[in-house]
Amino acid sequence: MTLTAQPRPLVAFDLDGTLVDTAPDLLDALDLVLSAHRIPPVDRAEARNMIGGGARLLIVRALKSEGIDLPDEEIAAMTQRFIAHYAENIAVGSRPFPGLLEALDRLEAKGVALAVCTNKLEHLARLLLDALELTPRFAVITGADTYPRSKPDPLPLISTISAAGADVARSIMVGDSITDVLTARATGVPVVAVSFGYTETPPGELGADLLIHHFDQLEEAVDALLAKASA
Repeated sequence: MTLTAQPRPLVAFDLDGTLVDTAPDLLDALDLVLSAHRIPPVDRAEARNMIGGGARLLIVRALKSEGIDLPDEEIAAMTQRFIAHYAENIAVGSRPFPGLLEALDRLEAKGVALAVCTNKLEHLARLLLDALELTPRFAVITGADTYPRSKPDPLPLISTISAAGADVARSIMVGDSITDVLTARATGVPVVAVSFGYTETPPGELGADLLIHHFDQLEEAVDALLAKASA
């Protein structure tokens, strides 16, 4: 009788606000496109929580916070300017969150596969991860435009898991926002939320299975959720 090897467990991460603190460079790009309309720079503390839905949504949220309504074609043009500037300045101030590299080391040592499933455009996600020398860590990197639909639709996460050769039954999502929690729920995988990311909903109210406050806590959270899934 031939035994079939069980797929490696997989942890799929969101990117902005989860793996990497990208706010400095994203908000610099936002200030740049807003300045063309004589809109003052955004308040950093407030604008951090607008991040996570892609460039266009970030711009729309910033405009709404100022009570400004612009035509769709102008927002589209602003989005293109944003992306062009951001791509050229993608890792000026962006850095992995404290403890990330060590946490990834510990998971890899246990045989856990790693992936990125983000609503950032895939080429921007790859540019950022390349610049931070993180790309080799991940078996699969997918973005908002990799598949026909983006998070919170389950398609991106299901497809990311499949592309990594993993099984939904042994996969976990790690993210910072309600989008990540809803994606995990729609996919049928447990989810860990980080408290240090970008979210308009308080982290403790996101409805994640577990909440961590530092990447030092990730290994224990992953172990607990995998054990529960196997029980």
